[in-house]
Amino acid sequence: MTKWLSDLPYMILIPLAVLMALAPFGSTPHLVEKWGMLFRGVLRRPLDWFDLVLHSAPLILLLLKVAVTVRMRIAAP
Repeated sequence: MTKWLSDLPYMILIPLAVLMALAPFGSTPHLVEKWGMLFRGVLRRPLDWFDLVLHSAPLILLLLKVAVTVRMRIAAP
C-alpha cells in the first residue's frame, strides 16, 4: 500500500507542498485562511472545503511520506 508513496520523490513533493501551502503569494495564504475559518466554525461553503482539501493535500502527503520513510528505516535491520 505504501509503495506509491515511497516512489513519490521528495524533490517534487516538498516544493509542491510549500507552493500549495503559501499560495496565493500576494495576500493571506488560502491554507491559513481556511484553517482559521475551520477553527472559527465558519467553513460552510463547498468551495471553501474544496480549497482546504486542495491546499492541504500536498502537506498531508509529505507528512505521510516522512512517516513511511521513518517507519521503513526503523524496521530495517
